[in-house]
Amino acid sequence: MFETRTSTSTLGLIFNFMEVTFHAAARKVRKNHGNAILAIALSIIQSVMFIAAFYFMFSFLGGRTAALRGNFMVYLMSGIFLYLTHIQTVRAVMGADGPTSAMMQHAPMNTLVSICSEALAVLYTQTIAVMCILLLIHTVVAPVHINDWPGAMRMFLLAWGVGVALGIILMAWKPWMPDLVQILSMVYIRANMIFSGKMFLANMMPAMMLPAFQWNPLFHIIDQTRGYVFVNYFPHNTNVAYPFYFMLGALLFGMMLEAYTRKHASSSWEAKR
Repeated sequence: MFETRTSTSTLGLIFNFMEVTFHAAARKVRKNHGNAILAIALSIIQSVMFIAAFYFMFSFLGGRTAALRGNFMVYLMSGIFLYLTHIQTVRAVMGADGPTSAMMQHAPMNTLVSICSEALAVLYTQTIAVMCILLLIHTVVAPVHINDWPGAMRMFLLAWGVGVALGIILMAWKPWMPDLVQILSMVYIRANMIFSGKMFLANMMPAMMLPAFQWNPLFHIIDQTRGYVFVNYFPHNTNVAYPFYFMLGALLFGMMLEAYTRKHASSSWEAKR
């Protein structure tokens, strides 16, 4: 009498999954602030402060002379925004509700919804933030010209996708060794402050230094983004294929590890943390 009827058709299950994911993503966007607009505004302010810090650092250290011909703010954003999107996605997906979370007690909820909602919430806020900041620069500072908008957007989504894949691996591994995963995630985030290549151009790096950076898929993504953004820059030391296949491999491994963790999950794990 009081049972809820749910559709068992494939199309019905897909729409039900999308609806639950939408509501979960909206909850993630608003979890830091009750007002969704203010929550997005806080993300924009954080990005602006990050860009301003690097702008003044480049100005004092004379790094602007090494930048490409064109809008210097766009040069900064092409590295900083991809870095922020990637890192925030890794953190968000890694912190998604796992199989032992109390949220999993609700029937429509599952770990896939939790992962998708966290990832989509970051993508939503970061996309709005980059559009608002570009509009502000275009109207107040100087006109913004992007040589290849679709290519730059693909790189933005690729940085997000690699972050999702790595976040799933860390999320699935965290119940087994939570302290080690926290340390590894912190080391990865700190290492990307330098090894992401957001502060310099790969074409201008000495050949002996390239192997120390080419392991990082974000290094390839940022350098390729600048090739799409600026008409006078052609990346020679990076490619798109490596981060793309890295994302597919990491996503496959992460989903397999998450399925194994979900199958062997114990409620006592949550009590230990």
